[in-house]
Amino acid sequence: MGSDGTVVGDGRPDPIALARANWERAGWGGDIAVGMEAVTSVMRAHQIMLARVEHALKPFRLTFARFELLRLLAFSRRGALPISRASARLQVHVSSVMHAIDRLERAGLVERQPHPTDGRTTLVALTDAGRDTVAEATEAVNEVFADLGGAIGAADSEKLVAAIRVLRRENGDF
Repeated sequence: MGSDGTVVGDGRPDPIALARANWERAGWGGDIAVGMEAVTSVMRAHQIMLARVEHALKPFRLTFARFELLRLLAFSRRGALPISRASARLQVHVSSVMHAIDRLERAGLVERQPHPTDGRTTLVALTDAGRDTVAEATEAVNEVFADLGGAIGAADSEKLVAAIRVLRRENGDF
């Protein structure tokens, strides 16, 4: 490995480490170069992980966003939630949840229902087909999660989660 960390064990250069070295040579060292490398690394890891999960979900005709909604509903006691609560729990805008609901409803995996006590509120509920699909899809996704977590080990995975949690908290994510 080079002194600037640009080469991995098998001799291939790490493009993100090369970018950091360029930032440092340009005079933007310290926190700036480390921050650039962190942001770029997280963005690339996101691309890798999302591609793996989306590949696992492809046979179910689901995106990760739609899977997350189905899984959230499956975790709920009644298999149904107010649309606004689903939006808040998934941390996405209501319009994004509505789009996912539209697609899942067309696929027969969820249905809209009136709230039993609040006429102003609409629930999104799993159908039987939705329950079956999310159960099968969860098995496929869990294999990906285990593989990705195993790639860096449980201890490093926990450290990564802790570091990202600090970043999220400090930026008002929760």
